[in-house]
Amino acid sequence: QVQLVESGGGLVQAGGSLRLSCAASGRTFSRLGLGWFRQAPGKERDFVAAINWSGDVTYYADSVKGRFTISRDNAKNTVYLQMNSLKPEDTAVYYCAADPRGSARYRGYDFWGQGTQVTVSS
Repeated sequence: QVQLVESGGGLVQAGGSLRLSCAASGRTFSRLGLGWFRQAPGKERDFVAAINWSGDVTYYADSVKGRFTISRDNAKNTVYLQMNSLKPEDTAVYYCAADPRGSARYRGYDFWGQGTQVTVSS
């Protein structure tokens, strides 16, 4: 089992920045592939970004490329999502996910956090 706890969400104006954190426990963090997803009201959960176990492979959704950056600190068992130039359409609940296979992937994660709300005002 992997336990994931997100933090760092909040209310921000358009054009602003937020950094989300996700702390993991329960398995060797450095072996996990990790991802961020988001779900807006009335919509499906969508892929945002992913990073592999070593941090040298990352993927992004087209909608966030150039604005969001995923990173990880294996010493702190934490994955981050730096979000810059935020837009109202980025408003959603953001979820962290983990994959014991260690790869960066767009889907197929086994473990999920409870989510953190991000609201971007216009």
